[in-house]
Amino acid sequence: MGFIRKICSVFHDDWCSKCQSKMDERKRQLYMLPMTVGHYVSHSNLDYYKQNLIKVNYKADIPTGTYACGIIVYECPKCNHRAVKLSIFLPVRDEEKYEDGMYLENGEMDDFIWK
Repeated sequence: MGFIRKICSVFHDDWCSKCQSKMDERKRQLYMLPMTVGHYVSHSNLDYYKQNLIKVNYKADIPTGTYACGIIVYECPKCNHRAVKLSIFLPVRDEEKYEDGMYLENGEMDDFIWK
């Protein structure tokens, strides 16, 4: 059973990399990015996201042709390890055209998420 848990933790975002348990979704939030179609630039510096993400409640609140970022915070119920998944996408006709993403496990976005 331990072998299967290790595989799940490698291939699934919601499995803890520390203790190989299924993590709970603690928070989910949608943001808008100040980039439009044809002007997308991938950013590896997290400060860009911390300074430019604009919180929205619904996908319908995002203007046409503007990129969005979904953030999901996972927390392990056994060891309390947290992970954050950022998914950058372009909302197009009720679909999400995935552009980029990051998976962070060392608290890099904690100051932004829990402010």
